[in-house]
Amino acid sequence: MLPSARISPYEDARRKVALIEPRGKVVLDCCAGLGYFAACCIEGRAARVMSFEKNADVLWLREMNPWSPRPDESLMLTHGDVYQAVAAMKSLSVDAVLHDPPRFALAGELYSQAFYDQLARVIRHRGSLFHYTGSPNKVARGRDLAGEVVKRLRTAGFAAKAVADGVFGIKR
Repeated sequence: MLPSARISPYEDARRKVALIEPRGKVVLDCCAGLGYFAACCIEGRAARVMSFEKNADVLWLREMNPWSPRPDESLMLTHGDVYQAVAAMKSLSVDAVLHDPPRFALAGELYSQAFYDQLARVIRHRGSLFHYTGSPNKVARGRDLAGEVVKRLRTAGFAAKAVADGVFGIKR
């Protein structure tokens, strides 16, 4: 079940964004979606939010959604693949990362060790990360996706732990 089945998407995003404490930070929003993470970062006084969204249909929906934030001087929205974009980013260029990727079957590369290594490269020392994982296949197959993500993030250089419906990490 999605968290938004129990609470509003904004309240869910606020709780997750609060973990990274966006005030004054440069935030990488890996999979922008409708922009609720970005809106909460702006509300939380982030210095700048860099959002990436690969799916043109999602961007179209975002344009129609009156609650989605519009790009401006504090919000850069790029139609592009964050996997490729992060590889091209300058090292130590962000303070925090929010990562809410599509499910593993659709975007396995966004759960890969190579991607987490790139996130570790671009995030500054002591930078924070929240990665939404949910719990797909937990009941049916006993899969612990959050546990798998924790292991890969630790290998990449984060102190990471499962928190609620995702993983929270601090770059060591």
